[in-house]
Amino acid sequence: MPSDRPRQLWLLPVLLITVIATAVGALLTRTLYEDPGPTPPSAVLLPQTSLPPSQQPGPATVAGSQDAVAHPLYETVRELLQRYFDAINSRDYAAWQRTVIRQRIDMTPEKKWRADYQTTQDGSVMIYRIELGEQDTARVLMTFTSTQDLANAPKELPAGCIHWNVVFPLVQERDGWKLDSSPASASPQHEACT
Repeated sequence: MPSDRPRQLWLLPVLLITVIATAVGALLTRTLYEDPGPTPPSAVLLPQTSLPPSQQPGPATVAGSQDAVAHPLYETVRELLQRYFDAINSRDYAAWQRTVIRQRIDMTPEKKWRADYQTTQDGSVMIYRIELGEQDTARVLMTFTSTQDLANAPKELPAGCIHWNVVFPLVQERDGWKLDSSPASASPQHEACT
């Protein structure tokens, strides 16, 4: 019986090393042969250089950074924002209503909306980040450029061309994602185009 004890003592470390080596080998094999899944679509990046005044506000197509494009909600958000900016650019109040929550529609009747956006053209829209929030909400960090007559520019920045840095809040309703109205969008950062 005493001769079995030394054999049992060296058997435990050998068994432990074998189990560890097997686990490491399995992890390496899994990493080597694992399907990486679908590749996210490549980002459409807008040029970083300023456009000359004659080309402002830039392209009307909504684009995204690589970070934004990799987000699962990117295409849904991009499509929503494309419809939102297309509605403003084409002065289509009914189309704009389909992109925002009821409270925003109630706060902005058609007559006021048309007066506010009568000369506005938006472009160079870039989504930089999408963050999911609580209870079917999200926030979109983005930039865009607007051109407008001075009479339609914000009172605090009377300029014909403005670069905007905004956080748009989104809410998921029964018929899809909509732009919300909240403090996040009430005080955007903006500066006159150079």
